[in-house]
Amino acid sequence: MKSAKRIFVNLPVSDLCSSVDFFTELGFTFDDQFTGDHASCMIIGENMFAMLLREEYFKRFIPGKEIADSERSAEVVVALSVDCRDDVDKTIAKALAAGGSECRDATDAGWMYGRAFQDLDGHVWEIFSVDAKRMEKAMNGHKS
Repeated sequence: MKSAKRIFVNLPVSDLCSSVDFFTELGFTFDDQFTGDHASCMIIGENMFAMLLREEYFKRFIPGKEIADSERSAEVVVALSVDCRDDVDKTIAKALAAGGSECRDATDAGWMYGRAFQDLDGHVWEIFSVDAKRMEKAMNGHKS
């Protein structure tokens, strides 16, 4: 495979309407072309999508397997970069106001800043920003 044209992250949700409402509060929009009774396509960015799938529908894609218990385990962390620290904090504030929970302390490497929240179904979303100039300076200082 040369390179993928789009990415669709498929996530099981227990209540599709509540999940759509939650992510709408964070400012995400949805693509009606890929949205129906069993799924809703959340637009993350250009050619990046999260498919929120009702649990029973999600199970059709994983025959012979169970959905991970997000209270006890995590299979993936969805990491999204934003423009600046302020955008990180604003996104986390929106997630908390919409019913999500912060799942770890902020990380601050000076050039990279991130925080993470769990959505209504326990999926972990990391929101981070990178200051390219500060990163380059920090990385140049670590060269052998």
